[in-house]
Amino acid sequence: MRVRWAVVVASVTAVTASMSGLAGMPGAAASVAASGATGSGSASGVVSASAPGNPSGRAFVPPEARAVDTSRPSRVVGNGTPASCTSQAVVAAVAAGGVITFDCGPRPVTIKMTATAKVRNARPKIVLDGGGKVTLSGGGKRRILYMNTCDQAQGWTTSHCDDQETPQLTVQNLTFADGDATGQGADGGGGGAIFVRGGRVKVVNSRFVRNRCDPTGPDVGGAAVRVLDQSRDRPVYVVNSTFGGAAGQGGVCANGGAVSSIGVSWVILNSVMTHNAAIGRGANPARGGTPGGGSGGAIYTDGNLFSVRVAGSIIENNSAKEGGGAVFFVSNDRTGTLLIENSALRRNRSAGFETKGYPGIFFLGAGRPKVVRSTLK
Repeated sequence: MRVRWAVVVASVTAVTASMSGLAGMPGAAASVAASGATGSGSASGVVSASAPGNPSGRAFVPPEARAVDTSRPSRVVGNGTPASCTSQAVVAAVAAGGVITFDCGPRPVTIKMTATAKVRNARPKIVLDGGGKVTLSGGGKRRILYMNTCDQAQGWTTSHCDDQETPQLTVQNLTFADGDATGQGADGGGGGAIFVRGGRVKVVNSRFVRNRCDPTGPDVGGAAVRVLDQSRDRPVYVVNSTFGGAAGQGGVCANGGAVSSIGVSWVILNSVMTHNAAIGRGANPARGGTPGGGSGGAIYTDGNLFSVRVAGSIIENNSAKEGGGAVFFVSNDRTGTLLIENSALRRNRSAGFETKGYPGIFFLGAGRPKVVRSTLK
């Protein structure tokens, strides 16, 4: 896909929101080519033969955001055959922690999860690397991967669960398909493929397709990924990854058809988010007589002091029934910042409201969004 860059002049019209439906609204660098992801199977057929992410993206990827070396794994799921790569083996490996790789044979394989893989909070490091050939499927029935430092069932390791350095979770070279967190209300729900609270998480060279979470609710979100409480307010890195990617492959949730968070910063580099949808109704807080939701077709963020940076990425053909067809960003105390650089945001439909001069974006934060060498249309 060829991206035509355009400069958005800094003197763009001051941020004012269209009032339609707004009542009640609260105030990678080439050297990182990384781990050789090639393509993965899915629960209902092959997703794509191409690598995930935006091949034209040239955003520099800092060392801490890059794929982890898995040449010496702590444990391996499978013994060389597809049949040996089971849900039970994945669940056990994630619980044990360490660097996890797969040996499922030479061809792409889908592992249908019969239970959610849960990180134990005493494990300092969990790396899950599918080698570009593994799809983890929730089968449209369950969330795929879960980490929560405040969930005592996974082990209580500190007295300040909302701000601790570990566990540190990396998912790389994997496809997450057909995860569904509908009805999972703990800590606000969301995260059809991956739910994380606490520690740190990063996503590298991965693909998310057809994931779901609750269809209504004013703050539930993240059909693919939901994140809360990152250690020392460090950002979630998403690098060389695809959310959706084609018609019928996107995520669907009340808010945040791709990703969602509260009080968490994001750095999204050289990635693609397309065909995701926020399908709730009534915004946040919910208008009278509505269940709430419908904002952030691709990205939904809320909180006070946090930041979102999108660089070298493509966000297009996403939709929101309320605000922010591409990005919904609300910093309640107006300290948060949004930066979009060397990216293309196109054809993201905001059915209710968006910020004047910024197609596909609803922004309440410090000043105006900063848009550099990017297309918004």
